[in-house]
Amino acid sequence: MKIGIMVDSLRLPVREGIRKARELGAAGLQMYAVAGELSPESLGPSARRELADFIHSEGLAVAAICGDLGGHGFLVAEDNPARIERSKRIMELAKDLGTNVVTTHIGVVPESQKDRFYTVLHDACTRLGEFADKAGAVFAIETGPEPAARLGRFIRSLPCTGIRVNFDPANLAMVIGEDAAAAVRDVADLVVHTHAKDGIMLKRPDPVALYRAFAEGSAATLRPDDYIREVPLGEGAVNFPKYLAALRDTGFDGFLTIEREVGDQPAEDIRRAVQFLSVALRAL
Repeated sequence: MKIGIMVDSLRLPVREGIRKARELGAAGLQMYAVAGELSPESLGPSARRELADFIHSEGLAVAAICGDLGGHGFLVAEDNPARIERSKRIMELAKDLGTNVVTTHIGVVPESQKDRFYTVLHDACTRLGEFADKAGAVFAIETGPEPAARLGRFIRSLPCTGIRVNFDPANLAMVIGEDAAAAVRDVADLVVHTHAKDGIMLKRPDPVALYRAFAEGSAATLRPDDYIREVPLGEGAVNFPKYLAALRDTGFDGFLTIEREVGDQPAEDIRRAVQFLSVALRAL
C-alpha cells in the first residue's frame, strides 16, 4: 500500500500543494477537479499534458481525481442528465492526468430497492458505469452514509463494472458506527482507492438528514458538527492497525490518501498522518 495526499487539504495553490505533498513524503496525490483551474473546461489538452508532466517530474503519481459535485449527489432525477455529463468530462480529465479513478458521493443508497431514490441512483450509476467501462475508468463511490454491505450489493446489481468503491473508514465510524476492518471485507472486490481519515461520532445521526444538511449548507436545520467530528489519524474511532491488516488481507495494494478537511494546521496534521501511516504499514 502507498501513501497519498489530497492536495486540496493543504490549502495551497495547486503546484505548491503538489510540491508540498512530495516534501511530506507522499507517493501520490488526489485533486478536486470540479471547479476552478482544475475543472475539465479550464484544462485544455496542452494544459493537461503540462500538469501531468509536472506531477511526474515531482516523482508523484495521481492516485485519483475527486469528482464530487456536492449537493444531493445523484438523488435528484431532473438534475442527473447534466451531472452525469459533467462526471463523464471529469473521467476523461482523470485519464488525461494519468489515473483511471474518479471518486464521489452519490447520496444515501436506500435499503429497499422499491424506494424511488434507489431507482434514481441505480439509473444514474448505470449510465456512469457504462461510460466508465468504455473509457477504461472507474467511478468510485465513497463509503459512509450506508453500511458497506448495502453499498456493495447496490454496486454488484449494476449491469457494468465501472462503478467501484472509494473506502473512507472515518465516514463509516462517524456516521453509522461501522467497524472499518469488518466493513472492508464486505466490499473487498470493489475497493480501488481509500481515504486515510479518522473521526468520532458525537451522537448518532440520521444519515439521510446528515447528508441533506451537507447538501443544503446554512439552510439546513441539522448541524453536522453536533453529530460528527473529524480528528487527526490515530485519535478517532478507526482502529488503523486492524483496518490496515484487513486491507492487506484482501489484497489491496493501492493508495491510502490522507484527507484532512478541518483543522488550523493542515500541513502539520498531514505530516503527522504520513508518519502515522508509515509506522503502521511497517508494523503489518
